[in-house]
Amino acid sequence: MKYCRIKRRKNERFLWKVIILLFLAFIINEILNSQQEVIIKIREGVSLIPVAIPEFILKSRNDLTAECAKIIHRTLWEDLEFSRVFSLVPRDLYPAIPSSGKINFKDWKDLQANIIITGEIESPAEGRITFTVKAWDAKSGGYIFGKSYGGKAEEARTIAHRVADQMMINFGEKPLFTSKIVFVSDRDGNMEIYMMDWDGYNQIRLTFNNVIDTLPSISPDKKIIAYTSYRKLNPDLYLYNISEGKNIAFFSGGTNYSADFSPDGKKIAFVSTKDGNAEIYIANIDGTNVKRITFNPAIDTSPSWSPSGREIAFTSDRSGSPQIYIMDSDGANVRRISFEGTYNDSPAWSPDGDRIAYVSRINSSFDIYVYNLRNNTVSKLTENSGRNENPSWSPDGRHIVFSSNRSGSYQIYIVDYDGLNLRRLTNSGNNKMPKWSKS
Repeated sequence: MKYCRIKRRKNERFLWKVIILLFLAFIINEILNSQQEVIIKIREGVSLIPVAIPEFILKSRNDLTAECAKIIHRTLWEDLEFSRVFSLVPRDLYPAIPSSGKINFKDWKDLQANIIITGEIESPAEGRITFTVKAWDAKSGGYIFGKSYGGKAEEARTIAHRVADQMMINFGEKPLFTSKIVFVSDRDGNMEIYMMDWDGYNQIRLTFNNVIDTLPSISPDKKIIAYTSYRKLNPDLYLYNISEGKNIAFFSGGTNYSADFSPDGKKIAFVSTKDGNAEIYIANIDGTNVKRITFNPAIDTSPSWSPSGREIAFTSDRSGSPQIYIMDSDGANVRRISFEGTYNDSPAWSPDGDRIAYVSRINSSFDIYVYNLRNNTVSKLTENSGRNENPSWSPDGRHIVFSSNRSGSYQIYIVDYDGLNLRRLTNSGNNKMPKWSKS
């Protein structure tokens, strides 16, 4: 009996050790998983913040300041309305409240406004404006923030975008309104690289190579564009310095494409066939320290960095058809995440680290899907509307830009992460392969 009791105690101690070890293993695994990718969270289920923007005060009464005041007001209104963080108190309620003089916070509070944005504009020199903005808490009458922005009159929209970004920052959100979108267009007769504001304004042509320029990517600081060009009759990678207007050869030999900047902007992941097969490589932004990270007889392409820089999503046909995979940034720990459809491509990792957008062909239809890494679910963003391709996330992770031929020609659209609020950004020519800057 004594032997049995001792043996039973040993068995119980052993069982508890196993339970403790399993529990510790579970905790460690949860910690590691939680450390993989967590940056920001979507405000799902959170009420929008009501904002009122009365007409701005003209301190310099001339046509220039009057026109710029209208542009800043309209642009700021559209930015905040698009944000999915703020809502706007309807304009038709404003006339009952004076737009100048001392702010009557009770009047605005009665209109359900939480925030009031006031502004003054003047022209200190010919062709220049200064815009001073202040944000107030309508309930307490407290001062939230204030700033002055100066610039040329033609920069009025940019000033408004900067104010909208400041609003996002002050309410703990990631700014997006000064971000840029690069894309390919043939509007001038040849495929060249263009850039525009997030809302489709200020579309400018960047390259003038008179050859095929394609697959652009923009650095996190919005200073450099990586793209593929046939300027030397071979698809090589180039870096374009936006401020200097200069092209620098980045990588050649074989076919080179699908460049993607790392989150810190110090490295570029790209595809090259220099060793005979389409493989993924990583190099420093100056072209040094080139490392091949995939070694598979299949085609590996379309790399997309995770926001932490520790992982890369990519496309591979190693299973027999193009599917989406994830690997560590050194090429280790490869795992497949797409299992529906015979063609899945163009992965784009969201800024929050939780989701990957991609293109899937199901029943001959090309649509944008989003895979949720947290719960392994898939949602469909587009449906029955032409061929939809090349998704790319906004800096705050609430919106996706993509190209589609739903109108007949290829144009660029943006849509919210849940498929709502579709907006077309381009009209002239064919416009494809958009890439949204990370800031």
